[in-house]
Formats: sequence, structure tokens, C-alpha cells
Amino acid sequence: MVREGVELFDAFGERTGLDGWDLGLRHGGYLFCSLTDATLERSRRLIERQRDWGLTDVELLSGDEARARWPWLSPDVRGARYRALDGWLDPKRLAVGFASAASNAADIPDATPGGGATFVTRAAAHEIVVEGDRVAGVRTMHGTVASRTVVVATGPFLAQTAAMAGIGMELRPTRRHKLTLPALPAVPRDAPLTIHEETAAHWRPYLDGAIALFTDPSTPPSEPHDPVPVEQEWAFGLLDPRSEHALARVTPFWNDVWADGAPSAHWYLQAGQYEVTPDRRPYLGPIGPDGLHLNGGYSGHGIMSSPGGSRRVVDLITGAARADDNPFRPDRQIDVREHDIL
Repeated sequence: MVREGVELFDAFGERTGLDGWDLGLRHGGYLFCSLTDATLERSRRLIERQRDWGLTDVELLSGDEARARWPWLSPDVRGARYRALDGWLDPKRLAVGFASAASNAADIPDATPGGGATFVTRAAAHEIVVEGDRVAGVRTMHGTVASRTVVVATGPFLAQTAAMAGIGMELRPTRRHKLTLPALPAVPRDAPLTIHEETAAHWRPYLDGAIALFTDPSTPPSEPHDPVPVEQEWAFGLLDPRSEHALARVTPFWNDVWADGAPSAHWYLQAGQYEVTPDRRPYLGPIGPDGLHLNGGYSGHGIMSSPGGSRRVVDLITGAARADDNPFRPDRQIDVREHDIL
């Protein structure tokens, strides 16, 4: 499903009819750095699984091999897994691109004639209307939209929205912060996204500086929010070299950033919420009354997975796919698996 999304991003303008649309896409690579033998062995196991899935270009490097490519890595790095074709893009450009293409569907190659989306903003949904055993529409603050097919794609609010139709599910909205330092000369401009395997603290180049994040496994789920409140103290866990998840543990130049006055530098925090399911797989497809479908619960992998996931939902609605063959059906048995740290 991720592969489908990446293929779309690489040909976004052609596939959507938006010639020249810039997603800010960069294949800068992902570098997962291990400081212990235990996490290096975990990386080895994951690479074996990835190869079984057909992802054969992931490298497992020794510490010396990694430092030969990226001399700014710590001497404490014992090994790393790396995939050069991994990367990132601008999610706002992607969202606006999807919306622009959908509203001009006639320009999309192979699109259904007469298609095209209508967007209604500032119209909060108050009820999913159900008549008998089938959905009949959505009641909003401005009136009711009649429809025999309703897709709930409300991110961290997925469980609350589905509850309007009497559907219960387990979803764990979990806050995630992002630290942006737009001007840091010390950051290598050609660096991959660099991750501390033990803690999931990571950074990548951005503008003339960096973006830094930390996926804290101890963060408790919370109620969904929009906007999501930020906690300023969180940033110092990444910047202060004394922190157990400090960026400097893998890349020592962050020690200099701190010594040069990072706390007084220009930086800002943003926060969002991962929509985490118990098995970290999305909820896709029909549930409850006929005509109701879910598209959410991507558990932090929404940018990569949602194009393929959304296509699956559409196929289930149109009958191009069978619900019984859907591994992401909302009523599936939840299996516990080993997960990647991000």
C-alpha cells in the first residue's frame, strides 16, 4: 500500500492532470542508526521481512561503513539500516494537489466523465443520518447532505464521528510534536533523515536548518484536538545533550548547536495527533449500516499509505474489491506484531 502511494507521488502531475505541480518531493534517504547490538539485530530482522515484501534495496551498514558515508555520525553508532529512495514531501502541497485534481476531475486521465468534487468548508457535521439499516446522509450545521454512501475520514476524530452512526471502535489519538529550526548552518544540507533507533528521535534538513521529531512511546492517548496544544518543554528533550533522546547522541554536531545557544535561536513547535489503532493498521472499508465506510487510523503513516488506502475504499464502494478479501476491514481480528519505531 505504501509502494502505491510512492508511485503516485513520483508521477503526481501526470496522474492528476496537474502538470508541473510541485510536491516538494525529495528522495533524501532514511538512515536508522543503532547504538546497541539489540537494536541492530532488530534492524536485521526488519530488513529480512522487507525483502520478503519485495523491498530489496535496504542496506545494513556497519558503524564504520555508515561513518564513511556520513562523517558527522557519532563513533558510538554500531550500525545502521539505510534506504536511499526513502524521502519526504510537503503534506500541504499534497493535500491542495489532491483537492485541486478532484475538483477538476475532467482533466485527470481516465477519469469518469462528468466527475468532480464539491467542497463545503465551515460546515461541521452533527449527525450521520441512518434510516433503517442504511445511511441516508450527513446532517451539518447548514443542512443535510443526502447520500447513500458516507466515508468517514476524520483523522483523530474518526471514532467520535463514527459514533454518530452508533459505531464503536478503538482509536488512540496520540500527540506528536515537530520542532523547526529554519536557520542552522551546522546541518548538512545533503543529509538523509537520521533516526536514533533506540529512541526514535530524528531530524532532517529543512530550509537552511532542520526539522526534528521524537516519537515518544510513553505518550498517552488523549482526546482528539484541533488545533493540538504544544508543550514548549518538549523541545529541550531533543536539544539538550543531557537528554536520553538528544539528537546529539547520534549526530554530535547538535552539541555545538546547543553550546552556540540553540535555546535562544529562532525555532518553533507544532503539534498534531497520530490516529493509532491497536495493531497500527488502518481501518478501511464498510462497517455498521449499509453505505458507511471508514478511511482512517493510519497510525502515523498516513502520507505514505493513504493514497493506496483510499483507493481500496473506493474499490470496496464500487464493487471492484470484495470486503472478505480486505485485510484492513474495521472488524478484523487484531494481531500484535513487532513495529518499526516511527
